[in-house]
Amino acid sequence: MIEHIGIIADGNRRWAKERGLPTLEGHKKGLDTFKELTRAAAAVGVKFLTFYIFSTENWGRSAEEVSYLMALAKNQGLKYAEEMAKNNARVLFLGSRKRLSPKLISILEQAEKITADCTGITVCFCFNYGGEQEIADAAQIASEVEGEITPETIRKHLYHPEVPDVDMVVRTSGEQRISGFMLWRSAYAEFYFMEKYFPEMSGKDIADIVAVYEKRDRRFGK
Repeated sequence: MIEHIGIIADGNRRWAKERGLPTLEGHKKGLDTFKELTRAAAAVGVKFLTFYIFSTENWGRSAEEVSYLMALAKNQGLKYAEEMAKNNARVLFLGSRKRLSPKLISILEQAEKITADCTGITVCFCFNYGGEQEIADAAQIASEVEGEITPETIRKHLYHPEVPDVDMVVRTSGEQRISGFMLWRSAYAEFYFMEKYFPEMSGKDIADIVAVYEKRDRRFGK
């Protein structure tokens, strides 16, 4: 049974552009997609669902878009967490706190606290996240705390180390690369590339992803 699905949420801007909408409308629609996919994943027994929504490289986008995304996180973070809590879903944010405003950091931490006791699906957001940076940060802590760097000590100090390895990495919009997404946890993940843009995803896609996964033969190098 699949436990952890990771989704590289790509194509929001292209979705909006093809519909003659402002680019930022794609990100707004993406928020509704998060909710629909979370409900669908919980319904089929998925324990962890991770969305890659803002990478450390995304700071290079236009100031308008970056400001909008930061404002969206500030304005919707707590509302989203409260809605998830009502559905017994836990929310976690994985990523660096560098470059984030103190107010936004506080909101992200509050969102995690609101859902901390929820026992259903865990929804993770890779926000201000870079796979190489996560490993570097973990290695730095391991060298200071453990005195020795091993795969085990690295794993202990990843962002939210309780989050398990990814079983299936999904990327939307027809792109076929992982862009630094969960490099450590994706070492033996299966990959599934979709042509549709992220805002076009629906609950049915979760069922399709699970069906594809169940047909894969995972040997883990053995």
